[in-house]
Amino acid sequence: MRKRIVYFAVFIFCSQLTFGQDLKPEYQKFVKSFIANVKSNNKEGVAAFISFPLGRDYPIPDIKNKADFIKRYDQIFDTTLKNEIIKSNPAKDWSEVGWRGIMLGSGDIWIDTNGKLITINYQSQYEIDLQKKIIANEKTKLHPSIAVFKAPMYVLETSKFRIRIDDLGNDNYRYASWSLKNTMADKPDLVITKGKWISEGTGGNSHFDFKKGAYLYECFIVLMGTSESPPATLTIYQNGKEILSQDAKIITK
Repeated sequence: MRKRIVYFAVFIFCSQLTFGQDLKPEYQKFVKSFIANVKSNNKEGVAAFISFPLGRDYPIPDIKNKADFIKRYDQIFDTTLKNEIIKSNPAKDWSEVGWRGIMLGSGDIWIDTNGKLITINYQSQYEIDLQKKIIANEKTKLHPSIAVFKAPMYVLETSKFRIRIDDLGNDNYRYASWSLKNTMADKPDLVITKGKWISEGTGGNSHFDFKKGAYLYECFIVLMGTSESPPATLTIYQNGKEILSQDAKIITK
């Protein structure tokens, strides 16, 4: 879900730049090869294009490597997606979107300018059903006070805290945190609702803000950073003054 939001925003932003422009011949070459491998159902050939790990919508596990991809190929490349790829015109239906890479249509497939497939935003009915099943099972393992939500977003861990962020629907996000010694089956030490998700432009970075009295809890998600950037951060403010800042690992997303 988050990937779709980010790449759709980029598509809207860049569509005026790419509309009506043919894809460069050097890019068309590997796009044609990719299409040919999909058309012949050559799973090994398609796998050669993939940049692993290949992300899937949480909580579906990411695809770790070639063997995992081939095993799960038919779960992702269903008839609808394969037809979209096979019937596409490399020059007209694939667009270069700056440093983001090359997208098919409105962003179902993204390939970088080196010819590596980096994102599949399309979700088959199999994955839709699998996602629902995993989420339903996950809810049974949570403390009852936080077992109701629309969609899971992130689980983060700092040096002190485990943080869970869930989408409650209607632009309402929930923050729940525990000390690391506890599990998510335990009652959270802190729960804050009515949080907001804020995008940081087209780079993909974003943050969630949760307010409770004089305190603001900011969870920053780093998608575009330097080699030294942490995957995420937790910063706590009291009356606008920073009182705590910790790097965080993204445990699930």
